[in-house]
Amino acid sequence: MDAETALDDAYFDYCPWDFVGRASAGQRAAQDAHQRRLAESGARLGPRCYVSPAAGVFTGTLRLGTDSYIAGHAYVTGQVTAGDDCTVNPYATVRGRITLGDGVRIGAHSSLLGFNHGFAPDRPVHRQPLTGKGIIVGDDVWIGSHVVVLDGVTIGDHCVVGAGAVVTKDLAPWTIAAGNPARPLRDRRAQGGPRRDRAVSGDQPRGLSDDLSGDRPGDPSGDLGDAVARFADRAREQAADLVARCWNPDTGRYADRPGAPATVRAHCDAVEIADLLLGSPPEQLAADEHAARLRALQDPGSGLVPEFAPDGGPGVLPAPAADGWIDDGNAEYHVLAVGYALDLLGSRLTRPVHVVRRMTAGQLLARLESLPWRTRTWSAGAWVDCWATGARRNLELGVEDGEPGALEALFGWLTTRVDLWTGMWGTAGSPAAGRLQLVNGYYRLTRGSYAQFGLDVPYAERVVDTVLAHGRDQRWFAAGRENACNVLDVAHPLWLTGRRSGHRAAEVRAWAEEQLTRALGRWRDGAGFGFGPAGEGGGGPGREPGLQGTEMWLAIVWLLADLVGVADRLTYRPRGVHRPEPARSPGFATPG
Repeated sequence: MDAETALDDAYFDYCPWDFVGRASAGQRAAQDAHQRRLAESGARLGPRCYVSPAAGVFTGTLRLGTDSYIAGHAYVTGQVTAGDDCTVNPYATVRGRITLGDGVRIGAHSSLLGFNHGFAPDRPVHRQPLTGKGIIVGDDVWIGSHVVVLDGVTIGDHCVVGAGAVVTKDLAPWTIAAGNPARPLRDRRAQGGPRRDRAVSGDQPRGLSDDLSGDRPGDPSGDLGDAVARFADRAREQAADLVARCWNPDTGRYADRPGAPATVRAHCDAVEIADLLLGSPPEQLAADEHAARLRALQDPGSGLVPEFAPDGGPGVLPAPAADGWIDDGNAEYHVLAVGYALDLLGSRLTRPVHVVRRMTAGQLLARLESLPWRTRTWSAGAWVDCWATGARRNLELGVEDGEPGALEALFGWLTTRVDLWTGMWGTAGSPAAGRLQLVNGYYRLTRGSYAQFGLDVPYAERVVDTVLAHGRDQRWFAAGRENACNVLDVAHPLWLTGRRSGHRAAEVRAWAEEQLTRALGRWRDGAGFGFGPAGEGGGGPGREPGLQGTEMWLAIVWLLADLVGVADRLTYRPRGVHRPEPARSPGFATPG
């Protein structure tokens, strides 16, 4: 045995939390080698993690945050993502699509089963197809020993699940639950008795739970309006500090959150947040220096803004396609982010967006036809958003398109391709896939086209029907499952169509009230909002508070508050990417 320790290797199989402080040099070397083998299979493990060699880890995806552990004889398979300070204790089973927040404890012999078998009578069970909705566990959750959590369940932040429970339905944040099936016993915040009447969906950080407790108000001038006003005051008081925490004085750049790499979007988000809450640029630089730095990022040949290189230097764009377009998702979004940030700073791009200017109407129509409308509607809508925003920037500079009529061709194509049944573009979805791609793609497309140019969207009532049906999908909108992208992509279409139609107005308001109450509770003092659980395909920066989550949720709160009728209590109004007003007129009329 290594002389540096009196602990047998098997000790850490059962007490993994002791490894960092008590392992010998030899044991550390063996663990490093084990983690390298896991990394060769695609695992990504944060600092000070421990994975017992006695655990059965056979994952397609494994992500462990800092100080997280998998103990001996645990069985871990599928797509598993865990935040910081998470423990999978001995003999626990974690299988399927599992997402854990920060500070999650999974007791010994417990099972999180993020998949299910069919059991139709037409074939033996072992030949039935597998299904998988996944399991989401929020932050600061204790799951006791011998607990079973079934597929499709979301366990909200700060929950405690008693030993032996079988969790078949979602648990709201702060719930203490037990039994088979598990039932809520009381609110964890209650001292000395049940307080389930005070339980509220959504994250409830310290200091906001009292603002949001109680039944949802029926009068928008009542409790919810007061909570909105208190939130705005709190956010305004903390705005300067939460932006400053994301500034690196050594590099002179912003990151989405401390420890993350510097990005172009982070700088733009910092400008948007400071403008929204403080009415001034971020204090790290003077307004003209902010503007000069952002203008300098524009590539002179294409007019796009590439992301920083991994070493923090200037980014490089890929080679253009046959039609001259450069396919780069970050650069495409920067047409929006940098352009609107410069607006807020009293400046603008100094060069045309050349990839838009050079595209003829024929090339534009060919590109529109080739976009992945049936499989990745969000990507198709994002491309339209970028192209139309680039056209808007070129109009500001007085730059003519390579061939007259390209902008008219865009709206002509959209008018003739819209689905009369959904009011949208792309595939209507299916029970298995849902409407996520369809609705999210609709938001991006209409933001850059109809909304930005002040034009009415076609078939507004059909859009409301489609969006409300999507907004009831518990895969994306159950408490704790929402992220900023998905909520924004419902709130904005409902707001946009509501300008011309009162179709199903009561249902729209009810949805907005529920989401607004949850959204206010997500604010974390001194840090802002987290984006939320990763979207389809793993998109988004995650649950940790940062500039992107804060910028997006501030805009979402305004949209939801306006749908409810309490936006005036916020005393702010978005002026950047998510501004409610049109940016300009296209200079022509579209068919009614």
